[in-house]
Amino acid sequence: MAAGKHILAKAKGKRVFGTAKVGDRGQIVIPKEARELFNIKPGDTLLILGEEDTGLIVSRPDVLSSIANQLFNSVAKEE
Repeated sequence: MAAGKHILAKAKGKRVFGTAKVGDRGQIVIPKEARELFNIKPGDTLLILGEEDTGLIVSRPDVLSSIANQLFNSVAKEE
């Protein structure tokens, strides 16, 4: 494992999978280790979120749906 990956990946459950170059058509390749860990297959849909100051987040849409449901349930309980 490269030194940079080791330093950045010390937190439990957090990983750095490396870098990806953007191709001529704006495509990137998700590193194999990440695809295997998160069971990402060809044809899967991923959600791309962005924040100008911090960058991009790539996630499965169902992950955000689950988080949104938790927030809505929490707000409903407080009312």
